[in-house]
Amino acid sequence: MSNLTSLQWIRTEYQPRLPSILNAYLSLVPKLHPQLQSRELEASLKALFPLTQSAPIITFEKKPVQDHPKLKIGVVLSGGQAPGGHTVIAALFDAAKQFHPDSELIGFKNGPSGIVKNAFIRLDNEKIAPFRNQGGFDLLGSGRTKIETPEQFEAAYQTVKSHDLDGLVIIGGDDSNTNAAFLAEYFAKKESKTIVCGVPKTIDGDLKNDFIELSFGFDTASKVYSEIIGNLLIDAKSSAKYYFFIKIMGRSASHLALECALQTHPNLTLISEEIAKKNQNLHEVIEEIALLICQRAEEGKNYGGILIPEGIIEFIPDFKMLVNELNLILKSATSGGEEFAALAEQLKLSYLKSKLTANSFDCLLQFPAEVQKQLLLDRDPHGNVQVSKIETERLFISLVEKRLSDWRKEGKYKGAFSPQPFFCGYEGRSALPTNFDCNYCYSLGILSALIIRWKLNGYMACINNLAESASEWEILTVPLCQMIHQENREGKWKAVIQKSLVNLNDPPFLSFDQEREEWRLKDHYCTPGPIQFSGNEQIADKPPLSLLYMNEMKQLQK
Repeated sequence: MSNLTSLQWIRTEYQPRLPSILNAYLSLVPKLHPQLQSRELEASLKALFPLTQSAPIITFEKKPVQDHPKLKIGVVLSGGQAPGGHTVIAALFDAAKQFHPDSELIGFKNGPSGIVKNAFIRLDNEKIAPFRNQGGFDLLGSGRTKIETPEQFEAAYQTVKSHDLDGLVIIGGDDSNTNAAFLAEYFAKKESKTIVCGVPKTIDGDLKNDFIELSFGFDTASKVYSEIIGNLLIDAKSSAKYYFFIKIMGRSASHLALECALQTHPNLTLISEEIAKKNQNLHEVIEEIALLICQRAEEGKNYGGILIPEGIIEFIPDFKMLVNELNLILKSATSGGEEFAALAEQLKLSYLKSKLTANSFDCLLQFPAEVQKQLLLDRDPHGNVQVSKIETERLFISLVEKRLSDWRKEGKYKGAFSPQPFFCGYEGRSALPTNFDCNYCYSLGILSALIIRWKLNGYMACINNLAESASEWEILTVPLCQMIHQENREGKWKAVIQKSLVNLNDPPFLSFDQEREEWRLKDHYCTPGPIQFSGNEQIADKPPLSLLYMNEMKQLQK
């Protein structure tokens, strides 16, 4: 990788900081966690995890250890990219070699499909060195294949058996770690020596619970986006003529949008979970945006910034109902002789009017023609509408423009509206990880190696107390099946690790709620600037504001 920049080379030499307890990881042995106990799983989950469901929550303590065995570890990057994945791999390699110099690390290529197909590379220091503390997943590649069928589980078992692996580390989000839990159970059923360990990864921030404070990658992505948003807000104020409609990545939850709002103070930030709680329909959401623009125009401010979570459209009740009804109609049309697809364009709306409920048809009519076309034609292989492909920021601009035009005719709006769409997305997934994410990921990698060393099958590596300095972080290993719940997905009950949505009663949202009214009309824009890798630790190592607010609450409760 001779094409590394000077900064990238410097980052390869960064030595991540560890929690104090992990500085002596060669002398750590498992022990039952003194305060936390595993929950009793419901009968349906016990039936799915008969061999791993009773595993206890484990932490570690210092004791003399005479020697360590040679380890052979497999690792896979699963799902979308998140800054820090390479640092987890580097830590796994370093720890395995510290346990025994003949230990080996192999990486499965292109996500879980690499396990099924036995596509791998052997990782050594020469291969890993240029990737230390780098962004992206390009050392191994990634993928979204799910190991679900009996044939896939058996193929995965044959792969780990052929390599004689002591452990398999799955670095991924909620779906990937759900996969990890089922793989751990399957390997146990096969009496395999290979244990499975999960590592919490996703920039969306929706893999968190009582044991996981934060997934890695969230800090870096939020800081990349906040730099961009802060710059756009100052540009809007400087030119005094643009409204930036900024969509923030986050497939379901609004954690990233909330964190970026706390860091930059835009005039309006829509929170999907709040819209769902208030049962706001699409008209009400558009009205809220248009009202803000109208009020600012009355103060001579025809500019501003509006943050929109990527997944917001599916939280708006009338749109959600429309999508559900369209899915049923279009699936039926596809399987029943392509009745809908065969209709002439001018007849399709009439056909849908006869099939949709009145509310859903009214919702459909609110959309511009190009969005209607996308909803009706752009479907996945199962016949479902691909909502994630809708450019929500452009849709909202179109609907707001229409509302402002109506108000202008009524004499209610006299401002100038010059909107600019912007999507903060893929640029945050593979950025150079922050010091926080480097420290976090290196700690997760060391802890994962410990889990494998002590044969703790079906566990998630967890680091807690993350709002404090790295030396004060705490380590924890939790059975993956403890995080699994039954969830209704498309009419079927499925055992999954639940996505964590924004809690409207938690300090991050409450802090935002307390300040946002002030941000609406006054320009309290903040510019966090680019990620800092050196200098003042209060800046360079600062955790996300969401974590700091949560920590303040914990301190008050003590």
